[in-house]
Amino acid sequence: MNKPFEDYYRKHYGQRWEGLRKSLLEEKPAFPFTAGLKEPYFLNYASVLAAFSLTLPAQGGGEILDACAAPGGKTLVIASALPPGFRLIANDISGERRRRLSDVLDRHLPAEKRGQVSVSGFDAAALGGRESERNRFAAVLLDAPCSSEAHVIRDPAALGAWTPARPRFLARRQWALLSAAFLLLSPGGVLLYVTCSLSPEENDGVAGKLPEKYGEEVLFDVPAFEEGEKTRYGRIMLPDRGSGLGPMYVARFRKSPRASLP
Repeated sequence: MNKPFEDYYRKHYGQRWEGLRKSLLEEKPAFPFTAGLKEPYFLNYASVLAAFSLTLPAQGGGEILDACAAPGGKTLVIASALPPGFRLIANDISGERRRRLSDVLDRHLPAEKRGQVSVSGFDAAALGGRESERNRFAAVLLDAPCSSEAHVIRDPAALGAWTPARPRFLARRQWALLSAAFLLLSPGGVLLYVTCSLSPEENDGVAGKLPEKYGEEVLFDVPAFEEGEKTRYGRIMLPDRGSGLGPMYVARFRKSPRASLP
């Protein structure tokens, strides 16, 4: 047992932590997502709910960014509902993860849908620093790298190496990605910020910086599902109270149609 890990999450969840910890260790059946796919893709249903919150107009067109797309479950959900005229950029900075992502897309998407999805490998945080790329995407999903406690708690080496510096470090990277994602988003577009973390530092703590930095350019928009628990800036699905859903945190924002960010 890693005492700093236990103390950190007990501080945030109090008496609830014991039950929540137990639920993280339990095996949960994966949901077979099949809509519009050649064969089922198995994932936690919370991921389906999160991805479907990236609502798109039925008409028009443009580019959609899945900024940290691997292994590809949410990418498949978005692609399955992608209207004609839209292209989905499935991005991951890691070459190894990108290869896995491409394999998942090739295996599961019909040819017509696969033709609407391209795989890229840029640093999404750096892309936001380029003025020529700003306001480019009609919608952005940022499924950010996070603490992923459900995996850490099952891995003795990862659990043993955990320190309170980990969520702080990840929150800095998440903020760099979220700020960039907002700059890349076109006026009127939808931005989803998603993690599978339990840490408030990585969830509301990051999401709350967006209106602090960009003020009235940021419009709050509730996620398109009712499962889970409301937080200050979004919703969180936790497996101890959600029939095995999650962990999954989702915050949804829109950029003001009158946004004047450079």
